[in-house]
Amino acid sequence: MHMADALLSPSVGAVMWSATAVITAYSARKVQGQLDNKKIPLMGAIGAFVFAAQMINFAIPGTGSSGHLGGGLLLAVLLGPHAAFLSLASVLTVQALFFADGGLLALGCNIFNLGFLPCYICYPLIFKKIVRPNTDQIRLITGSIVAAIAGLQLGSLAVVLQTYFSHITALPFTSFLIMMQPIHLVIGLVEGIATAGIVSFIWKARPEILEVAAQGQSPGNPSIKNLIAGFLIITALTGGILAWFASERPDGLEWSIERIAGSQPLESSGNVHKSLENVQKKTSFLPAYGFKGPANIIPQDHLPTSLRAGTTLSGILGGMIIMACSILTGLLLKKRNTIS
Repeated sequence: MHMADALLSPSVGAVMWSATAVITAYSARKVQGQLDNKKIPLMGAIGAFVFAAQMINFAIPGTGSSGHLGGGLLLAVLLGPHAAFLSLASVLTVQALFFADGGLLALGCNIFNLGFLPCYICYPLIFKKIVRPNTDQIRLITGSIVAAIAGLQLGSLAVVLQTYFSHITALPFTSFLIMMQPIHLVIGLVEGIATAGIVSFIWKARPEILEVAAQGQSPGNPSIKNLIAGFLIITALTGGILAWFASERPDGLEWSIERIAGSQPLESSGNVHKSLENVQKKTSFLPAYGFKGPANIIPQDHLPTSLRAGTTLSGILGGMIIMACSILTGLLLKKRNTIS
């Protein structure tokens, strides 16, 4: 559900950039007191995993569409909403800058839709209400699925509204909404099941991780090295190998647009759009998670193994960048908190 710049007017993009900047500043201020030598690398490891997981589009049978995990709810459950929002903002920024996944003008929208809504709305108002203290596995699974579905429904609605208020496409509001909501209901269900599986495993193995995240605290004394190592290993396998087999079908947003406007891609000729597109072409050294050139437009399932190296490199390098960004951000915030 990464929005492209062609859906947005510069004014709507600027408003959403401003809103995201305010939320980011708020999250950074709130998370300062929670950071220590355990939470900082945990933020990086889980953020890297979400980056890799978003590379894998799963096919939705009978629709011709696909979807991928957003990861905002999972991050919020394991890190708390403030650290989760910052981690997902880092993921989406890296994707847009270095992998041309989502537009630069639309980056504020994407961070709001995929970060703010699940972390600050669905996690505290839905997940935590269902998953109360002294919870059981049924509540954990129910909370994960319901909150994930709600997050995707809110996010898809936000995309439709942001597109509508931009007034630069011919997508009718009602038709766009009717296409977006049902397909993202299915994607939300899959994300909820995946989130429930991961959270249930951690709840059984290290329940204190969920408890301290819900209370806005650091992981505390128990070692979490194994958990961090586990997420890094899964990240390498997911981004480095499993991403080879990602579905080539259009995602829920692209599929909805195609159903209304046809297969012709939406384009915008505005100066702001062109300028940002040129910037993105220069910064994205692995566009669409592959090497630049002809191989980049060949479906991954038709690529010989030698050419899939671009996907592997994207998954591993992207995870490393996310890890480095999260650690650097955490250390800077921790140092600022110490000084103040």
